[in-house]
Amino acid sequence: MTVERINMPQLGESVTEGTVSTWLVKVGDYVEKYDAIAEVMTDKVNAEVPSSYSGVIKEIIAQEGETIEVGQLMCYIEMEAEQAVAAQESEQPQQVVEPGHVSTEKTMKNRYSPAVMRMAQENNLDLKTINGTGKGGRITRKDVEKVIESKHSPQKDNQEPIPTKKEEEEFEEFTPPIIRRKPVKARQGDREIPVTGLRRTIAQNMVRSKTEIPHAWMMIEVDVTNLVAYRNAEKDSFKENEGYNLSYFAFFLNAVAKALKKFPELNSCWAGDRIIQRNEINLSIAVAHEHELYVPVIKNVDEKSIKGIAKEIHQLSRKARTGTLAKEDMEDGTFTVNNTGSFGSVESMGVINYPQAAILQVESIVKRPVIIDDMFAARDMVNLCLSLDHRVLDGVICGAFMSHVKSILENISSDTTPIY
Repeated sequence: MTVERINMPQLGESVTEGTVSTWLVKVGDYVEKYDAIAEVMTDKVNAEVPSSYSGVIKEIIAQEGETIEVGQLMCYIEMEAEQAVAAQESEQPQQVVEPGHVSTEKTMKNRYSPAVMRMAQENNLDLKTINGTGKGGRITRKDVEKVIESKHSPQKDNQEPIPTKKEEEEFEEFTPPIIRRKPVKARQGDREIPVTGLRRTIAQNMVRSKTEIPHAWMMIEVDVTNLVAYRNAEKDSFKENEGYNLSYFAFFLNAVAKALKKFPELNSCWAGDRIIQRNEINLSIAVAHEHELYVPVIKNVDEKSIKGIAKEIHQLSRKARTGTLAKEDMEDGTFTVNNTGSFGSVESMGVINYPQAAILQVESIVKRPVIIDDMFAARDMVNLCLSLDHRVLDGVICGAFMSHVKSILENISSDTTPIY
């Protein structure tokens, strides 16, 4: 018998860790090579981890809900001798470490993941003083969390000198809020909910967006009475013919794509010493399922009809509900459109989807009295709220963009915006 390791695989180019959401096997189960053994959740996508070998699950190391880094041990699998020989023959030859050379296994100490580096910076830690428990002595997130917890333990806090009022004022004035935060402790009766990999990643991205991007906002009011009438006249036959809904959101995405074509400045991102203006118009859309939020991407929206956009919305929403979104579905977004109106919202300020330059919130369509030719009329109105990166964009270009979106939506008809 031979026992082999199964490690957390690389599930995407920028993915550094994953959370084991569900084990599909238990100790003692026999699996074939490439059989799915666990479901893993990352900031990009949910995915199944296949077995690298055929054999019996010997021991499960990573527990459900635990977040581990790429390359860390998930479980052990036991193989027959013949299977082990075949597996070794099929693998690439191992690198030979010559005398006097240090192997890669022993040089992981000074290789830090982005999460570890960020936590160390936020808590003013010297990584060189931390002993790593990961592969080759690499410092893991858990290693850093233990050091942070020890710094805030009652024994440690009691030994620290009490700062003077002047020191406290200087600390508040010069120390960024993200560093001077105090640990929050649960009180009796409180419920503590573990932060999953997805929720942690969302939190990190939101903090990064708000701390790095100087946000500015604007809102316009759009009369979509023609759009409502057009969609209502077509929705039943469309559903009967195509098998999925003709949503208002498809028309909004179509209008945004047309406007980005005319004002490509909004289809950009900040890159430090330059601004990158994207060639493709790939719209990120927010899709919620229970307590989880995903942001899949519809590619080349400017080349798609209303029918094509509605089909993509339907397919991506179904994938989100069934947990089958692939990493390709989540990549390469250039501009985000968020359908906040589906929750009844009428005005909101979105946080920009880093590193994009803007996000548009489509609010709820509400029937309101509007003055037309000095007379009141009941019209279907919607607010469009834009958050913009003020490093890349200013009010002039964004105002022109929003005006163009408004014009497209207010003049929708079968002639200007055919469904097929």
